[in-house]
Amino acid sequence: MLDKVKLNHTDLDVSRLCYGTNMFGTAIDQNAADAILDRFVELGGNFIDTARGYGDWVPDVPKGASERTIGDWLKRRGRDGIVVATKGCMVDLRVGDWRNRVTPEDLESDLTESLDHLGLATIDLYWLHADNPQAPVQPIIDALIGHQKAGRIRYFGASNWSPERIQAAQVYAKSIGHQGFVAVQPYWGLAKPNPEGQAAQGYGQYYEDGFAAVHGDLTMIPYSSQSRGFFAKIEASGEADLRGDLAQMYLNDTNRARLAAARAVAKRHGVSTNDVALAYLVNQPLPTVPIVGASSPAQIAEAVAAAKITLSPAELAELDVTA
Repeated sequence: MLDKVKLNHTDLDVSRLCYGTNMFGTAIDQNAADAILDRFVELGGNFIDTARGYGDWVPDVPKGASERTIGDWLKRRGRDGIVVATKGCMVDLRVGDWRNRVTPEDLESDLTESLDHLGLATIDLYWLHADNPQAPVQPIIDALIGHQKAGRIRYFGASNWSPERIQAAQVYAKSIGHQGFVAVQPYWGLAKPNPEGQAAQGYGQYYEDGFAAVHGDLTMIPYSSQSRGFFAKIEASGEADLRGDLAQMYLNDTNRARLAAARAVAKRHGVSTNDVALAYLVNQPLPTVPIVGASSPAQIAEAVAAAKITLSPAELAELDVTA
């Protein structure tokens, strides 16, 4: 069973893992999603992450497919005990709106649609899915606070924001007597990405590139927590058969060294390298709640088991090897 932790500066008690639902309504249909979510709850999970734009890359599914799938499940199950997080202000894939949409107006539009898709009056944790580094932080933070006061969101956080921009937002929020962001959703996993792959595939800034200086008591809720199965895929079929996008993102000497370290730690604990990759985040000394993906109830159970693995500080240092 998953333990619960309290997100700092909130009254939200969330499971030690968050379940990411970016494939709901597309690759994962309603029946499969229901089975996965039911198993997640059965094993102590209560924290679900989605986004207004999830599913919009598939033209023939309803707009907001992931949110709608969760909303349908909540309608039948009830919301009791479930903490729902969603995101807005990303580019609009459905209509090909590629401009920077981190504006109060786009926030209003995306939030309204998310509430409708989810069938909720209030979202527990609302993420800004992107940032506009050229714009001042004040208007967007003011808009978030306005929606919070109106009861449409309870707390808000930053996904794909740089450490410098998070600092600027927190300084402004503090100046007006507000706590600001309560959590950060960085790109973070055991496998260290290649910068060119990161840029080409549109991933945000990697945790190791500056977030340690700004996390303070903000909870880290990292996405791509198992590095898209990179270590498991390397073990299964070797580098030659690695999918092109994974090779572009992760194939480097540092990750070869981290794979060797993960194998050693995994052997010590009698688990898989993929389990060690998740345990690496769960055992961080700062508040961390990894987002995990799973396409079946069995994979949910595997992730829950991995979250129970205890790694020592020495083992964390062992895994942090660089080439």
